[in-house]
Amino acid sequence: MIRGKNIFRLGVKELWSLVRDPIMLVLIVWTFTVAIYVAATAMPESLHNAPIAIVDEDGSPLSARIISSFYPPHFKTPVMVSLADIDPGMDKGEYTFVLDIPPGFQRDVLAGRVPSIQLNVDATLMSQAFIGNGYIQQIVASEVSEFVQRHHSTAVPPVDLALRMRFNPNLEQAWFGSLMEIINNVTMLSIILTGAALIREREHGTIEHLLVMPVTPAEIMLAKVWSMGLVVLMAAMVALVFVVQGALHVPIQGSILLFMLAAALHLFATTSMGIFLATLARSMPQFGMLLVLVLLPLQMLSGGATPRESMPDLVQNIMLAAPTTYFVSAGQAILYRGAGIDVVWPQFLAILAIGSVLFFVALARFRKTISQMA
Repeated sequence: MIRGKNIFRLGVKELWSLVRDPIMLVLIVWTFTVAIYVAATAMPESLHNAPIAIVDEDGSPLSARIISSFYPPHFKTPVMVSLADIDPGMDKGEYTFVLDIPPGFQRDVLAGRVPSIQLNVDATLMSQAFIGNGYIQQIVASEVSEFVQRHHSTAVPPVDLALRMRFNPNLEQAWFGSLMEIINNVTMLSIILTGAALIREREHGTIEHLLVMPVTPAEIMLAKVWSMGLVVLMAAMVALVFVVQGALHVPIQGSILLFMLAAALHLFATTSMGIFLATLARSMPQFGMLLVLVLLPLQMLSGGATPRESMPDLVQNIMLAAPTTYFVSAGQAILYRGAGIDVVWPQFLAILAIGSVLFFVALARFRKTISQMA
């Protein structure tokens, strides 16, 4: 029989053991505060405050219009330089982009000719250079097109494409990075805490004490699941409210409580996974190596870093057996698009089914491990 009183008391014991472990406490605090803030604000592929200089040899209204179109947060306020300052400034790393508007640029544009604008790019910053190059081309082309339309009547195109950015209108990288970091950290920390709790008891010899107590392996395992899951769930809630919404000012579209329910179901699966890995490992170093083999595919192939649609069909099919695939899908739907339970219930059922399988597999392995120790 499984008795709730035993599960509760054993879970409280796990919480006290965690309180006495300063390394784990620091890991929890760091993972759900600084790590989330850094992941949201220091993404290398985003273009943020890129330094740009402009050489205006034309001095025309069109060139002034182009200059005024570069502003924060993507670019710093443009610095006006001369031709002689281009190479020294880029050699010193003062500018990532230098735009040279030639003389007679506006006259040539209005005359129907195709003048060239020189764009100098510091390609040592590859990600910024690639993205910024595309941004600058789009900005210049847009400003020239609007300027020409005011001076020449142009035929109305048969189709007018109206772009509308939903859920993230300014394409802010922090909105995506912070929420995905919480989802990834929930998976990582739940596996680490439950696995470390079991290995810590084995190394300290307290697992033998549990064997002589009137408790069953299922009660021991359920106690570790609810206690460590509760810690991660509370930490995720604090991070979502105070770090994501408070410090980063990321708007949450959906229900936080519904996301917490999805996280609780996911924690049931990942804590069971952590116990299973801990039964395979004999020490913390071995557990760490197993964790790397399991955690990296869970985080990289579940749709949080790369859309699943861009992966090979084989990888997509394999990852259907991972709870993180459905947790990422449900988390994005709830937090980004404001989805309700009527939308995400299939993901909830999938997480619950996979978690149940993982729990019983881990329980069977845990019983076998305990019987060998006895």
